[in-house]
Amino acid sequence: MASIKSIQHTKINLSIAILSVILTSLFFNPLHVYAEGESQPLLPDFNSFVLSVQDGQAGALRGVYAVDAFALTVVQQPFGNAVYVSSAENTVTQFGMAAEVGNVGLLAHNSLTGASFSDLLPGQEVRLVYGDGRVEKFVVEQFLRYQAVDPYSPYSEFRNLDDGTVITADNLFRLVYFGDRRVTFQTCIEAEGNPSWGRLFVIARPLQVVVSKNLSKLNDRIQ
Repeated sequence: MASIKSIQHTKINLSIAILSVILTSLFFNPLHVYAEGESQPLLPDFNSFVLSVQDGQAGALRGVYAVDAFALTVVQQPFGNAVYVSSAENTVTQFGMAAEVGNVGLLAHNSLTGASFSDLLPGQEVRLVYGDGRVEKFVVEQFLRYQAVDPYSPYSEFRNLDDGTVITADNLFRLVYFGDRRVTFQTCIEAEGNPSWGRLFVIARPLQVVVSKNLSKLNDRIQ
């Protein structure tokens, strides 16, 4: 059985993670916003992108490529700083607490790279690129949109914008980051003059898992 100190330490770590969920992109002034009619950089071909982010470090996530959407550099949070989110353009931040539970969380300000998360589509392929050139393929499956009931509190509850149900911050954290292998893109939703009004989570699951699941459904229909 876990000791009281161990349980308290786990709760503290979880509170830090929840805090980062709440604070992503709060009060951030963008370095650059594309003006109307201004073209964004062309998407590089995938092979060129892989070469550009490789640094030889196996197991270190260095890039994420969404077909027909974006090619982004991945940086990691500094040790012990669960609320850090990079302010660099064309960059996402790997969420350390998600990595600790075996999944990939990618954070970005909604005034920068996070704005492109809402452009992802169901069935779209997403590729993770590691420092040694290894590639993991995922497929976008789920979109979750929540309003923060109290956007300035790290213990705010969240209201699902699709069905109106309310969930606690820690349960929301578990919902989007715990469980089966996944990539979760997270950014804020700005509304009513508040840049941290809500949260957008886009969840992608391994390509092989999605293909197997679809084949199973197809076989069930045939039978």
